[in-house]
Parts: sequence; C-alpha cells; structure tokens
Amino acid sequence: MKSIYKKPISLNGVHTHYCTGCGHGLVHRLIAEVIDELKIRERTIGIAPVGCAVLAYDYWNFDVTEAAHGRPLAVATGIKRVQPDKIVFTYQGDGDLASIGANETIHAANRGENLTVIFINNGVYGMTGGQMAPTTLMGQKTTTTKLGRDHKLHGFPLPLLDMLKVLDGVCYLERRSLFSPAEVIKAKKAISKSFINQIDGLGFSMVEILSPCPTHWKMSSLECLTWIEKEVTKTYPVERVK
Repeated sequence: MKSIYKKPISLNGVHTHYCTGCGHGLVHRLIAEVIDELKIRERTIGIAPVGCAVLAYDYWNFDVTEAAHGRPLAVATGIKRVQPDKIVFTYQGDGDLASIGANETIHAANRGENLTVIFINNGVYGMTGGQMAPTTLMGQKTTTTKLGRDHKLHGFPLPLLDMLKVLDGVCYLERRSLFSPAEVIKAKKAISKSFINQIDGLGFSMVEILSPCPTHWKMSSLECLTWIEKEVTKTYPVERVK
C-alpha cells in the first residue's frame, strides 16, 4: 500500500491538549514539516509562549525553551546572539505577542534581529477564558466584550504587521490562514520562507496565521473556518505585507 502520510521527525507522537478544531496543532505540524525539509532540526531552538501553546515543547522533537508571558522575543534575542549558528524562532499568540509582549515585538523587529516569528492570531485570550485581545474584531463578542467590541470603549483591532512594515530591520511579513487546504499550503510556504530568511541572515521575519478558536468563538469548527474567510480577512487580509 502506498504511503501518503507520515509523521514528521520534528513532531512528537503524543496526545494533544488543544480543543477540537483549534488551529495550533496544524501549525505545529507545518513548522515540523518545514524544519524537516530544510534539514535544520539539530540546529533549531523554539521559544514557547504563555498561552494556549504553553506546552508546545511537548509536541516538537527539537530543543524548545519557555519564556515568561510576552517575553519570547527577548529570550530568542539572547539565544541567537550567543549562538548565532542556531535557527531560533518564537511561537506566540496575539495576547503574548501583540499585548503584553508588544514592546518586545516592536524593538526586536526594529533592531532587525535575525529571527523567525510565528504569530497565531485567533482574536482572543484562549487559555485564560476568551477575553478580548488586541486583535479582536470590531463587534466581536468575548467574555470581556459581552455586547461586542466597541471602539469608544475598547479601541480598534491592532494591525500589527502593517505597523511593523515601516521598520527598516524587518525583512519579511506575511499573513496567511487555515480556512482551506489551499490556504494551509500557502501558510506552509510562508513559514518556510521565514526560516530560509533566517538561514540567509536577512533579518526579522514574521508570519501571522489567522487561526480558529471554536471554544471561545462558540462556533463549530466549520463555522470558524467560514467566519475567518468571510469576516476576519476583511480586517486582516491574507497577503504578503512586506
């Protein structure tokens, strides 16, 4: 029988703690596939965040360390400067990267640190109960915006990639999603490019991935994907930003 699937070497064979329909597991696999294909597993160091992906080190079969909430890019900067031959990446959610860690993000990007950042945008704080995040859409209901996000009370969604594109230290920014097989393939290509940029010493690269959260969006898995395609992409277009 012809084999059409096999587990990447860079992915551990363990049970997931993620909710049904969550996008984290799929992105973990895409990262593992890219690392295998680029043959950089023995050189790679990942930085896990605080958030839903706090246990990411359980799933990847390469070196992964943990950082305090919002500080993965500070940790990654230190590791990369001490071991510049290593391939260092952070894996961060919108609360970690765009809220408590926004300062770290902006300054690491502005310095042009030769790092790869995988930014998971599901529009809520997933681990702590589905509260509003910087990336929550206008009108979106969360546990802290019961009537929907109102710009007079809560401000506007934060277009992080569009903010970072003006910085000279940033070499690559792309936003993709997981709402269709074609989009998943594009997401993998963007992740691959972000790692190749680091291998080539080009500077700071970030890939934002619009990811579903059925639990806190209170939708089925299919409804989440449709909502991303029809609604979320109006605020966050899937495109190469820089």
